[in-house]
Amino acid sequence: MGAPGRATRRLSHAQGADRTGLGRLIELTATHSAGDALITVSLAGALLFRLPVGQARGQVALYLLITMVPFAVVAPFVGPVLDRFRSGRRYIMAGTLLARGLLCWGMAGAVHSSDALTLFPSALAVLVLSKAYNVSRAAIMPSVLPADIPLVTANARVALFALISAGAGAGVASGLAALIGPDWVLRATMPLFLAAGVFAVRLPRHVDTPDLELDTPDPEAAAELPPRWRTFFTVGPVVAEAMAANAAIRVQGGFLVFFLLFLVQDRHLNGLDPTVALAVLAAAAGGGGLAGAAVASWTRSRSPHLTVLATLALATVTTIAAAFVFTLWTAVVVALVGAFAQGLGKLALDAIVQREIGEEVRSSTFGVVETLLQIAWVFGGLLGLVMSLFTTGSAGLAVISAGLVACLGWLFALRRRRLEAAPV
Repeated sequence: MGAPGRATRRLSHAQGADRTGLGRLIELTATHSAGDALITVSLAGALLFRLPVGQARGQVALYLLITMVPFAVVAPFVGPVLDRFRSGRRYIMAGTLLARGLLCWGMAGAVHSSDALTLFPSALAVLVLSKAYNVSRAAIMPSVLPADIPLVTANARVALFALISAGAGAGVASGLAALIGPDWVLRATMPLFLAAGVFAVRLPRHVDTPDLELDTPDPEAAAELPPRWRTFFTVGPVVAEAMAANAAIRVQGGFLVFFLLFLVQDRHLNGLDPTVALAVLAAAAGGGGLAGAAVASWTRSRSPHLTVLATLALATVTTIAAAFVFTLWTAVVVALVGAFAQGLGKLALDAIVQREIGEEVRSSTFGVVETLLQIAWVFGGLLGLVMSLFTTGSAGLAVISAGLVACLGWLFALRRRRLEAAPV
């Protein structure tokens, strides 16, 4: 292990993280994020930059629709399955990684032969498995939490390493895709996921918690346990409000990705070469995500619910300002702030769920959270794709701004009503 590796190990294993297993979880999640970045860049190169702009829109719309519809069906099943098999969480996480490795090899052949019938279902399966990993990782966080690290800080530390790893993976993937092609990048990703799957099994055994059925043989006691899955309406008002705020931020995030992408591709955002402009926008989004994780680890906020509302307010104000003065550089600013709000808001939401939801249904709740946020992002992406056909800038941001304002006002009204009704 070289000097960078030793320095990374010291950071990831600091403050007792080496003893509880948090350090290993950080390294595993960083590997998972790097693999996802390699897949994303490979598919982006295959779906967008090899096609005319008009044809790319059709491919992207098809991909977004395929990813959105099944998630509405998967939501009631993924989380409950993970809750039911809490005693084997290490093996479930390993299974998601190993399966993605095998799917990478299949997608490589589909990219090489332009076989959309194979590519899109495989990409969907990779997405579902990635979300299943994220659900499991978020659910086990309290079990690997060192005594000296608050929950929000631990989540932020994982997110920081994951974002840095994803950024490095995206850079490597971009270079390799240009050199050897996206299909070979996908093939090279397979051993990365297979190795990560092996390392997942080596997480500490206390990650696997006993099933409640084994601990509560009394039928009456078992009957009093909470239901094994959650919906948007049964997670409680605090979690529901945080989910709604994050969903609004994800709609904005998906909208910005595809709206700005096609504005640049159509050369409606002047000032830089399209390739350079896309690189600048991607760098701004990456920097915003890193800043969100850094702020979360530094502030140690005692009110993550207020943090969620603040991030939504910040995203709303910035989008409104960019709608009035829309240029490439204001687009860069709104992309940076949007990514910051998305990163910080999600970390605060994770802390709320980990604090408010019991162990026995935590995975189910995270499953609903991930599904809702994915559907919100896809909806925003489709909206941005459609709006890019009819407007060249300000009007599109005005539409998304109106939605953000309405959601923010509704959430503040809900919070005020809830606080007024609470007993003194």
